[in-house]
Amino acid sequence: MFPLRLSLVLLCVSPAFSQTPVPGGAANQPTPVITTNSTVVLVPALVTTRKGEPVFALTAKDFALTDDGVTQPLTLEPDNDAEPLALIVAIQTGGDGARRLRNYGTLSLMVDNLTGQVPHKVAVVTFDSVPKLVQGFTDDSDDISSAIRNLSPGDPGAAILDTLGFSVDLLKQQPIQYRRAILLISETLDRPLAGSHVSMEEALREIGDANTAIYSLAFSSIKSESLRRSGNAFETSAPGPRHGCMARADGPNPPTADEAAAGAKDTVADSAPARTPGQVANQAFDCAALLAPPLALGKMAVLAGVHSLEHNVPETVAEMTGGEYFPFKDNKSLERDLETISNHVPNRYMLSFQPQSPHVGLHTVKLRLNGYPELDLAARNSYWVDNDSTTQSR
Repeated sequence: MFPLRLSLVLLCVSPAFSQTPVPGGAANQPTPVITTNSTVVLVPALVTTRKGEPVFALTAKDFALTDDGVTQPLTLEPDNDAEPLALIVAIQTGGDGARRLRNYGTLSLMVDNLTGQVPHKVAVVTFDSVPKLVQGFTDDSDDISSAIRNLSPGDPGAAILDTLGFSVDLLKQQPIQYRRAILLISETLDRPLAGSHVSMEEALREIGDANTAIYSLAFSSIKSESLRRSGNAFETSAPGPRHGCMARADGPNPPTADEAAAGAKDTVADSAPARTPGQVANQAFDCAALLAPPLALGKMAVLAGVHSLEHNVPETVAEMTGGEYFPFKDNKSLERDLETISNHVPNRYMLSFQPQSPHVGLHTVKLRLNGYPELDLAARNSYWVDNDSTTQSR
């Protein structure tokens, strides 16, 4: 069973949160109730030999984990492979995905192999510029096969992030005892058409806030390949500008947008452009981060995540959630990769920890093996903490 967040209610004598009459008292006495939540973060991990064979005999002591650089005690959940599975098969039918539909003749059989003999529910989502649920959760293989067999080409879009958010929301509605997974088949770039769609930051939050492993099978479209070859390297700036925390790093300090509107001018360079409110807010965050390292770590994680999503969505979300990423070119490579995933899904270790005073936002998780340099390890590398906690494990 997945661990649940623990809710602790404390009764203490201090200023009132409620006014409850006390029998025999001359006046109402305060009875404060303080509720705290303890988040349990789940970390599915796959350990394999260099030949790709799963390793089964490890214990919690064989792993070490840090959360934003802080070591955390780990618990190993038993019998993970026997737990039921809720799986969404998300298939791109728009854009270059339309010409890939002929590759999916045996996909339904491979999905059967992936779910194995455990109780399971499978749903099918297709997407072009918008996601669509074409088959709700079912354990009927014929229904899944029919949904995949009747796929039809969509419009030119490829709204991968919208689809992942849509799929995560569907999985959140499933019973908590079910393991959750998404099998994503798409190109590498998110290409929604005009209209409302999820932002990179929102996608990071949605994916990082769910106990869902994403297994990605990706093909390169002509557009994504050209962008990959011409993409700019991701650069990070120095911790602060030489003219002061809120000054420009590249020269004299111009007025802010509000100051410029009021007629204020910079004493050194009157021609310097005013900073927008967004630029000022972003720099203020950087200045605060200099004094509060956890803020800096959180922002760096978000920036790195956004950058990765811009370059290869399927690979990034697989790494974030502890799933796996495979690029494929044809039927043969697709079937080989699906067979590998089918072998790995039930053979993961389910580790968990309770972070100490987690800050709001994206956290960077690093899991390693103690004393097994000959083994390979794959695990989630991040999770998200909201202001308000819920009662689900992450």
